[in-house]
Amino acid sequence: MIPLNPALSTAISIPIGPIAALIGLAVVLGCVPAGPATPRPEGAANPGDYARDRASMVDRQLRARDITDPRVLDAMSRVPRHEFVPEGLRDQAHADRPLPIGQGQTISQPYIVALMTQLAGPGPGDRALDVGTGSGYQAAVLAELAGEVFSIEIHEELADSARERLGRLGYDNVAVRHGDGYRGWPEHAPFDLIVVAAAPAEVPPLLVEQLAPGGRLVMPVGDELGQQLILIEKDEGGSTTRRSIAPVAFVPMTGEARGAGGPDR
Repeated sequence: MIPLNPALSTAISIPIGPIAALIGLAVVLGCVPAGPATPRPEGAANPGDYARDRASMVDRQLRARDITDPRVLDAMSRVPRHEFVPEGLRDQAHADRPLPIGQGQTISQPYIVALMTQLAGPGPGDRALDVGTGSGYQAAVLAELAGEVFSIEIHEELADSARERLGRLGYDNVAVRHGDGYRGWPEHAPFDLIVVAAAPAEVPPLLVEQLAPGGRLVMPVGDELGQQLILIEKDEGGSTTRRSIAPVAFVPMTGEARGAGGPDR
């Protein structure tokens, strides 16, 4: 197991204690493609089961680790995660691992979504940019906490299905667009927070430019040799600071990121 980066303790203001190994494992798993999963038998779950699973997820995977922001915990308790995974995998929706959603992409494990959301610190009235919509789960969590969410997905089929899903679930403060998130969404910039769910080799300069003063950018950066989850903060004067949070393993960012030194596939 890759050891937990010591910066995690200062970045999220908790001591490294006996649960460090569990935290490290959770972060390392990140968003890498999951292996084959066993579909649930038809009719094996009902809304009550999902609600109980979700409550257990929050207690055992989030609250028991280092997710301390009550607003993030509440948001993760409210968003019906099972709606954002393929129907045949819904019994595993709250498992402590990523799950495949098609197009070679995954839905991040719950801990990673909560950690990135906590680091980004969305608040009422904030404008958020979500790069890598996937099934729309991260966008839904952000929508529970921020005023507006703009989400970009490079795979058109995923963008279309996420848009329909978020609309059906009542997340009318989320806009989903098919496009290359490497360039952000300049028409709606600046953003108070930016969360990225795919790893380029380097931080896209346009994302930093689109970050508002006082804003936060949370994203994985690296290649097949290793990735780090980083936090970039921009002060009121426009200067930025960068901190490494923990080792992670996300799917690579495609599109223009490949021409900027990122991995091809």
